[in-house]
Amino acid sequence: MNIIASAVTLNVDDVAAASAFFTTHLGFHESVANGAYACLVRPDAGADIVLQLREAGERPATGVVLTFTVTDVTAEYDRLVREGAAVSVPLRREPWAELLFELTDPNGIVVRLVEWTAPAGA
Repeated sequence: MNIIASAVTLNVDDVAAASAFFTTHLGFHESVANGAYACLVRPDAGADIVLQLREAGERPATGVVLTFTVTDVTAEYDRLVREGAAVSVPLRREPWAELLFELTDPNGIVVRLVEWTAPAGA
């Protein structure tokens, strides 16, 4: 596996408010945002912050997801399924140009592997 970036995903009730906090107070800026999702970056940070709107029935607002951007998420998905890893969210494409899947470790920690792709319709 070749990890090329890292991010911490925070499931929040108000993406805009959370984004305003991190951009105003901590010097991040939005690289991608669509109302239900925002990716916050800064050139000197070791990891990006991803803000994701919490949906009813999903993880609590305080839930944290460890995210790794990889170079071939489909190959990683296939490998991990073959190995019997606990895939909690199957491979899917998000409208903001992200191909992803999630694993859950034995302690309940969610690990998301993603690959940025061309946006839908591009």
